[in-house]
Amino acid sequence: MALPVIKSYAMPAESELPVNKVAWTPDAKRAVLLIHDMQQYFVDAFTAGESPVVELIDHIGQLRAKCHELGIPVVYSAQPGGQTPEQRGLQLDFWGTGINGGPTQKQIIEPLTPAPQDTFMTKWRYSAFQKTELLDLMQEQGRDQLIVCGIYAHIGCLMTSCEAFMKDIQAFLVADAVADFSAEKHRMALTYASERCAVTLTTGRLLESLDASAEGSDSVGANFSEARSHTAAAMESDEISTGSGAPARLDALRVQVAELLQEEPALIGEHDDLIEIWGLDSIRIMSLAERFRVEGTEVTFVDLAEQPTLASWAVLLSAQPHRVMPNGDYF
Repeated sequence: MALPVIKSYAMPAESELPVNKVAWTPDAKRAVLLIHDMQQYFVDAFTAGESPVVELIDHIGQLRAKCHELGIPVVYSAQPGGQTPEQRGLQLDFWGTGINGGPTQKQIIEPLTPAPQDTFMTKWRYSAFQKTELLDLMQEQGRDQLIVCGIYAHIGCLMTSCEAFMKDIQAFLVADAVADFSAEKHRMALTYASERCAVTLTTGRLLESLDASAEGSDSVGANFSEARSHTAAAMESDEISTGSGAPARLDALRVQVAELLQEEPALIGEHDDLIEIWGLDSIRIMSLAERFRVEGTEVTFVDLAEQPTLASWAVLLSAQPHRVMPNGDYF
């Protein structure tokens, strides 16, 4: 009934993440960071100095620092030591007595010691919402997004994400800031979450989204008129219709964007503002930028966000070196 000895395994890369069913975007003004059960007792099950625990601690540290910088509340959950059988409940049957009554096992690990402004919360069951003040804290601060990191992915982290969903709170399970008994259980947790209750994303993507939301939409909005003028000028000079590879790219882009939006390609006009009309958010724009980068073009998130139409993107991509993919599409 004790915790297993966890063998080293690699943290999942962004290319290995499951496809999210929803496209929620982390917002610094709506989010709370939950650092879940990063106690010595649970961390000791991993091999010190090896993956995934090295990346786990580093990425949680990055998330916490960004949340402190942006004024996002940080909440720590931790199980108490020396629980009585009544306090332990049915967990006693599955996991035994748990953390002992001494001072060491129950402590948050030293690299992640809570800061004075952080909230420390005693946690009694898998979900961090059960028998805790987490929901009240979020409601009092008008927060309806929960960023979940910590251990273990397929137990407390996943159950907390599920319960967040059932309370109409958007959950973000940070794929490389959680860890588990094995790569298989880690992958299972991410797949279940992405298909049923949360958005899964990497630490890097989450940090980018929080920064973008904190900066606001003013800079992007200010560039919309310039972007539209650029597109209009391109149309007048027949750049869209005659540029090398642009028609093929336009068709391929329409299909890619339609898949992300879960819409019929024919419904999306080449000059539709994909952000304002179709609700294309920063996470999906970043995923497109990353896809284009992998496929050999140097187009950034800012490039796409400033010119959010299929026509503009076709022009941008036409100006980049490209190669023909196996299905005949141009990128």
